[in-house]
Amino acid sequence: MGMTNYVENELWTEISVTVATADIDFAGAIVNMVVPYGIYIEDYSALEQETMEIAHIDLIEQELLDKDREHGIIHVYVNPDENPMESVAFIRERMDEAGIRYEIKISDCKVEDWQNNWKQYFRPTPVGDKLLIRPLWVDDYDPGDRKVLSIEPGLAFGTGSHPTTRLCLQSMEDYVDSDTTLLDIGCGSGILSIAALLLGAQSALGVDIDELAVKTAVINAEENGFTAPRFRAVVGDLSDKVSGKFNLVVANIVADVVMEFNTRVGEFLTDDGVYITGGIIENREPEVLASFAANGFEVIRRSQDNGWLVFVLKKVND
Repeated sequence: MGMTNYVENELWTEISVTVATADIDFAGAIVNMVVPYGIYIEDYSALEQETMEIAHIDLIEQELLDKDREHGIIHVYVNPDENPMESVAFIRERMDEAGIRYEIKISDCKVEDWQNNWKQYFRPTPVGDKLLIRPLWVDDYDPGDRKVLSIEPGLAFGTGSHPTTRLCLQSMEDYVDSDTTLLDIGCGSGILSIAALLLGAQSALGVDIDELAVKTAVINAEENGFTAPRFRAVVGDLSDKVSGKFNLVVANIVADVVMEFNTRVGEFLTDDGVYITGGIIENREPEVLASFAANGFEVIRRSQDNGWLVFVLKKVND
């Protein structure tokens, strides 16, 4: 399966998702969409039949015969400094949406136990040329000439270490100035909004469907010295609570939601404004590009890291 490198490297964190064997293919596709490095699936439901077909023998070790035939386990490995809880939150959301029953463990311990010790993996991280992301519980760090973004990310919201968040932060550096008014769709921990304000933006509005995310974003913004009206956050589904126009819109979400938002974003973006989208994995690129074009946007920059893509776009001038 080619997964041994991940297992041998102790830095990698294993997420295992147990589902009924009938759901294994669909669930595997969901997990692989979240973490694009590749997955390993344990499925013993057809053990005797496959053994006969491959080896033409019916002698099977008792250990294998004792395996659970009703359920399969999907294993995926992530770098712990990418905050595996972000992946877990996404997997849960998609599994619930699909009506699949599941159990998730992280590195052989229940998610709830892992939540208590994950902070050891999150250290001050330089991003791009101008920022240092610093967890609130770390006091010993040297920012050099970087702006320090202090954050208590919350388990399921951005730490800045996930490839798609990093790419968005790097892309934003070139488009934020003192005139920037930012709309941050799916703001999570507020990391993109706060970064823009640290880089000199005039104002930022964060929107998230998750009430806890919005509370987290407000607390993080205050920690960095930003309060209303310079930073505001609202609970909402995409742009349904938004009015006015912004000259920078960021949407670091997932491909399906990006494509839905593409149909609306034009009315909230100034004519010369910049639209940055992330959370897109490589195999969704063709349909996402088609959606950009259909809604009047042209790609002016494409970045990728570890199978994740971020696009910088502008309106096509007629």
